[in-house]
Amino acid sequence: MPQIAQIGEIYASQLFWLAIFFGLILIVVGYGMLPKIQATVDARDAKIAADLKTAEEARARADSLEEDYRAALDKSRAEASRLAGEAKATAAKKTEASVKRADASIGKKLDAAAAELADARKAAMAEIEAVAAEAAQDMVAKIAGLTVDKKTASAAVAAALAKGK
Repeated sequence: MPQIAQIGEIYASQLFWLAIFFGLILIVVGYGMLPKIQATVDARDAKIAADLKTAEEARARADSLEEDYRAALDKSRAEASRLAGEAKATAAKKTEASVKRADASIGKKLDAAAAELADARKAAMAEIEAVAAEAAQDMVAKIAGLTVDKKTASAAVAAALAKGK
């Protein structure tokens, strides 16, 4: 077979050209493209590392700000609670003082009303005694035909009322 017979002649030349092209590819890729690719990869890794570091610093600042915010919020809540407690205490004192004044005023009015009622009761009793004495005089005059003076009739009514109590 003629194809097999030529292998010896072309085999050496094919190996020669294979070595030349492999060397050229090695030079172009290995020394020309690979450093650029490696530089791009290194730059990308450095940028990612810098971005991660920046993100970590930003997260730390955000955590710090949030902690400060929460502390300020807790402090504000405590202050508001304290002020509300003070306002309640002040309002309770004012209400208590107002209730005491109203109680004293009502007590005075009650005492005045009780005195007025006692006076009215005395006046009513005196009027009732006077009417009862007149009625007793009239009844004695009509029934017994006797005349009783006002003083005697009033004394008899007073005695009867005293027994009735």
